[in-house]
Amino acid sequence: MENTPLQALFTSDIGLLSLFTILFILGMAVYIFFYVRRKVIEDTAAHAAKNTANLNIK
Repeated sequence: MENTPLQALFTSDIGLLSLFTILFILGMAVYIFFYVRRKVIEDTAAHAAKNTANLNIK
């Protein structure tokens, strides 16, 4: 019986732990990407609003 890498990934204990770790890291990367993206958009909007308010005062 031949044990392929995919078979080892989905059937052995260490393979399942590796699969969980890979999925967890990918999930964290997606979360961090969207979190940072949202904060950059918020900060850019706040900075633009501040600059607009300063221009209106002068």
